[in-house]
Amino acid sequence: MLEAQNLAARRGHAELFRDVGFRVQAGGALVVTGPNGTGKTTLLRMLAGLSAPAAGEIRWHGRSVEPFSAELRAVVAYAGHLPALKDELTAEENLVSLVELSGTPAPGADIDRALDSVALSHRRSLPARVLSAGQRRRIGLARLLVLRRPLWILDEPVTALDAAGAALLAHLVHDQLDRGGIVVAATHQSLGLEPSRVQSLVLGESVPA
Repeated sequence: MLEAQNLAARRGHAELFRDVGFRVQAGGALVVTGPNGTGKTTLLRMLAGLSAPAAGEIRWHGRSVEPFSAELRAVVAYAGHLPALKDELTAEENLVSLVELSGTPAPGADIDRALDSVALSHRRSLPARVLSAGQRRRIGLARLLVLRRPLWILDEPVTALDAAGAALLAHLVHDQLDRGGIVVAATHQSLGLEPSRVQSLVLGESVPA
């Protein structure tokens, strides 16, 4: 279970949001929406243990976790809105690098299965610079499969995906929830989930004084 209580965030002297709270049970998803600049990415980074809230508390399985907590980061697979690839590396080399940077071994069999699952087997030896935006995004999806973390935090995961890619993402998210995992995503596009499995959190355009 992932919980947030009274979270607040600031950017310089501006308050992005305050008093944000939610509880997501295993097998559930939280979809975060709101206009640009309202703190969606900031919130996701807090939940991934990558930044500190100005106020409030994050709890994982009922226990409070501190900002930058190694415990929290060990269970999170965070995918930012940019693919974070090296253009000179191949699709396969990028995937191995991303997995190992997350502190997880990258066995060849797991890499092969993940690339096949995201329809990149025939592109595995191509440098990332020649791949389409959607294919680059699929490398990030393959990383989620290899990491096998219980908490996925995804920032605009549908961006650059075509219809087939969006369907693939929906399938992977379904599987993650069916395994008892949790997904938190900032997106204005559908993840193809049943409404009963999804909570919505809308960050406002402004914060009242």
